[in-house]
Amino acid sequence: MSEKKKNREETANSITNEAKKTIENTTEKANKIAEIAKSKTTEFVEDAKEVLESAKEKVSDFLSDENIEKVKQKTEEFTELAKQKAAQFTEENKDTFEEIKENASELVGEAAEHLADFTEDAKEEIKEIKQKSKSFLQRLLKK
Repeated sequence: MSEKKKNREETANSITNEAKKTIENTTEKANKIAEIAKSKTTEFVEDAKEVLESAKEKVSDFLSDENIEKVKQKTEEFTELAKQKAAQFTEENKDTFEEIKENASELVGEAAEHLADFTEDAKEEIKEIKQKSKSFLQRLLKK
């Protein structure tokens, strides 16, 4: 095998390996970002619930006995609504993050597929150039 051909194949293999590593790193980072976002959303919802419960307790402490029942009832209604909204928010974000994760995986898969095609095309081009160069040099040296 000629040195040039060997160098070309090594370069093509190196490019392929680097591209695969980049794709893997990108996928890993996208997955980590999605997991962090899920975690932060869950923390936000839990914190909101705690604040709401704390506010409910403080309101109860400051109101007179006759209004406590009315305020408690409204607070419970508000608390239930807030819990529903928080659950809805969490679920919507989970779906969104899952979509992001799926889209990232699809893009990486497509990129890997295109990279493999590109690498194969590059190898074919190198073979063709080698053959044409060889033919050219043979014709040139015969003259």
